[in-house]
Amino acid sequence: MKAKRSIRTEELLLLQRETFDYFLGEVNPANGLIRDKTAADWPASIAATGLALACYPVAVARGFMARQAAVARTLATLRFFWASPQGPEPDATGHRGFYYHFLDMETGRRAWQCELSTIDSALLLAGALTAAAYLGQETADEREIRTLADALYCRADWQWAQNQGATVTHGWTPENGFIKYRWEGYDEALLVYVMGLGSPTFPLPESSYAAWTSTYRWENCYGYEYLYAGPLFTHQLTHVWIDFRGIQDAFMREKGIDYFENSRRATYLQQCYAIMNPRKFDGYRECCWGITASEGPGPATLKLNGIQREFYDYVGRGVPYGPDDGTLAPWAVAASLPFARRSSWKRWATASIKRSLKSSTRYGFKAAFNPTHPGEPGNSCGFWVSPWHFGINQGPIVLMIENYLSDQVWRLMSGCPYIVAGLGRAGFTGGWLKDV
Repeated sequence: MKAKRSIRTEELLLLQRETFDYFLGEVNPANGLIRDKTAADWPASIAATGLALACYPVAVARGFMARQAAVARTLATLRFFWASPQGPEPDATGHRGFYYHFLDMETGRRAWQCELSTIDSALLLAGALTAAAYLGQETADEREIRTLADALYCRADWQWAQNQGATVTHGWTPENGFIKYRWEGYDEALLVYVMGLGSPTFPLPESSYAAWTSTYRWENCYGYEYLYAGPLFTHQLTHVWIDFRGIQDAFMREKGIDYFENSRRATYLQQCYAIMNPRKFDGYRECCWGITASEGPGPATLKLNGIQREFYDYVGRGVPYGPDDGTLAPWAVAASLPFARRSSWKRWATASIKRSLKSSTRYGFKAAFNPTHPGEPGNSCGFWVSPWHFGINQGPIVLMIENYLSDQVWRLMSGCPYIVAGLGRAGFTGGWLKDV
């Protein structure tokens, strides 16, 4: 007899299922590419595709998807990326084992003259390794999945991505070469460095990680000492795959905490900020927060209740220094579930549902809303709500709910030799690494 689940667990599983449906509805089954967002004729995102690959094991375990369907989808995706054109040509799919941020949904070729992205390629490859770790049966298809995931990961030339510098670049374009920006300051690039350091073929030097951590900013804000990064997603994305509880690098050993605790503090800081609400936006309170990179109602400047307000489009909103225009992202709170107070999550989820941010939508929570902005005339909510869903938002909801409930993704990746090697070369010790 199955144990009776709490109502709260049932709510989480329902949200997880509805959110996962994005990857069933916004896909090209022939090549496995996942649409970046639910807009007409929109291209695929390699980050969303990587998140989908990581979500398929969760879907199988939860009964959202048959194992054979997950195998077929995963195999189609990995076969596409392995066979897709690699080279310096401007219409290729990738180069040096990395891939363009956006790809045409049908052809799989580069879209919009976008960049070859190191972070989005890391998300794609992490998803491939997750699928390979789960699909371990000795069938021809599952063996091929493991072979392809390994080959794709080993093809990425992380040393090339440094462009002869100490740290890793954001990316490259065939028109202009390497992007001038490098991964510096604490952010989602923690995954880039762990993945790059663990490579058996083109590994980053250990000095690159030290160079990156030397750019960190340690701050004290609202009574929390923590490693600063403004947008909430920067404290989440690497944690989708890696369990940082109890493991520390040199920086965290000196501070006496780990990256998991750091993300917990960043999450609580978001709640503190929402309660204090220094910019006096509508709706902010203990159970209504989530300031991160997201779409918004701008660009626009409106005078509301005697206050001149500037609103942004898609931007990396952050706490406590901004930018902040009153836009909140429900997905960012759901992805904080392993770090946040349980009572706050329940109150927030209930409030969000009552505000019609989930009801009557195909894929769970809406991507973002702004109670301060009036939205389009005649809208039913009385404020701005994003009309779209984004694949890069959907994946962390599914995966972090699962890590909260079962640690599934964390357990899979703690057994991945490349992740373990990358953590070791970055100087991580303690915790579960002692038993590997």
